[in-house]
Amino acid sequence: MLVIGLTGKTGAGKSTVAEYLRTKGCFIIDGDKIARDILLPGKPAVKELSDFFGEDIILPDGNIDRRLVAQRAFSTPENTKMLNSVTHPHITKQFKADIIKAEKEGCRAAVIDAAALLESDCKNLCQKIVVVTAPEEIRLQRILKRDGISVEAAMTRIKAQRDDEYYFSRAHIIIRNYEPFDLRSELIPLEELLND
Repeated sequence: MLVIGLTGKTGAGKSTVAEYLRTKGCFIIDGDKIARDILLPGKPAVKELSDFFGEDIILPDGNIDRRLVAQRAFSTPENTKMLNSVTHPHITKQFKADIIKAEKEGCRAAVIDAAALLESDCKNLCQKIVVVTAPEEIRLQRILKRDGISVEAAMTRIKAQRDDEYYFSRAHIIIRNYEPFDLRSELIPLEELLND
């Protein structure tokens, strides 16, 4: 079964492309949801993160203070690397389980929708990498609208990611999800991949 890695910078529009692939019979593996699930109260990753980022990231109800973790994790490249080194093994394990599930269900393809796909070993699970892209200003506006955070917080997330060339040099397909490009036309190479 074909496994597609779907990635790109925050606010580029991966979710839009994932939804399109869902309508084409693909099994969507939501990296954001899995990343949230591994940080539910009592999960091993919670303790591992608190050991590095501080006990105060755990709220009285056992949940993680996500904004505080993000603030600390994206403050330096070293901290971002630490966040990834803790969370990626747990996420990869779930990705593998979901790929097996997709295959058992006879899905057309499994799509791993994950922002940090290229920085993790999960990329090795994929036969093809699809990168969704949009200019920084457009992504900033999308993030502000989607997450209801400050411009400063949004820019911290944006600046924590690699440059465009890092993504483009690893992509089999690049989808430009912004005007003047027509998204439907941009999706044609993806349709062709699914029909191979």
